[in-house]
Amino acid sequence: MLTGCFTALVTPFKNGAIDDHGLDRLIDYQLANGITGMLAVGTTGESPSLSWQEHNAVIEAVARRVKGKCTCIAGTGSNNTQEALSATEHAARLGVEAVLLVDPYYNGPSSLEIRREYIQPVAAAFPQLDIIPYIIPGRTGAQLLPEDLAIAHQKHPNVRTVKEATADIDNMRWTRECCGSDMTILSGDDGMTFGMMTDPVVKAGGVISVASNIVPGAVVKMTSLIREGHTAEAEKLKAALAPLFGIIMVKTQEETPWGTVLFRARNPLPAKTLMNILGMPAGQCRRPLGKLTKQALKTVMTAIQTVHRENPEILRPIESFFGVDIAERINRPSQWEELAYGDYS
Repeated sequence: MLTGCFTALVTPFKNGAIDDHGLDRLIDYQLANGITGMLAVGTTGESPSLSWQEHNAVIEAVARRVKGKCTCIAGTGSNNTQEALSATEHAARLGVEAVLLVDPYYNGPSSLEIRREYIQPVAAAFPQLDIIPYIIPGRTGAQLLPEDLAIAHQKHPNVRTVKEATADIDNMRWTRECCGSDMTILSGDDGMTFGMMTDPVVKAGGVISVASNIVPGAVVKMTSLIREGHTAEAEKLKAALAPLFGIIMVKTQEETPWGTVLFRARNPLPAKTLMNILGMPAGQCRRPLGKLTKQALKTVMTAIQTVHRENPEILRPIESFFGVDIAERINRPSQWEELAYGDYS
């Protein structure tokens, strides 16, 4: 069963193209810090703005480098079932263990259609792979419901893991009730992982994490402690990681000549911005994702400065692996001011 901590790996860019060397370094950093597995080209990997050629190239790079070392999950979902089947076929040839199928976005199929016309055809075509539905209605505008997930699970034993990112604990509990104890529920939200894993009904088996791009060892340790029953110690680590969990998405109120508007920096923009600040391979996000506002960048800087001040040990693996001085980088504005828009206009 797919339990533990899986990093939703960012896709680093350089001069507008995939940074192959940077990607290799990020993969090696994850391996050096004991990650359970890696997800190639999920939302955090900017799948919406990669061509399918780039998409497949990233999966090839990750699958090749982690083979025999940790689990490789390939993001092969689409709002077009034929594309998902083609992408999954490519991933299967590479020897990945699992694929992630995000709910079809924009065209908005019903839960019944998601199951019958999307999840089940892929599961039937590739019985050797774990098929992981990714439930995130806030991004997709569609949702595979627990009832349909349970039917798919009954019909196809390889549908036995779900990435749950609804932020709805009642939905997660109903998923457990419908699907039974042999369905692995993985957190799709770093901030909810502790609660999901310790909930007596949900009993999540781990997380597909964004924060573990930056601090894989600490997130791995937190999930391991929970699974081993050391809840109090895990809760202390959760508190230490909370500032990083809190910047996966950053919301600020910004002033315009016509009033105040909400700016919402969604994953992976805050994470990649922080990785650039820390000296890790990341590069800019692909357009239309752009930069943080000054306020949003201040929120990110406050978070990393808090972690560095109160729990610096969490960040030391970055220093040793990438050869950087974090204190110098996070306390010198010239290192990060250009990563924000100059003003809202």
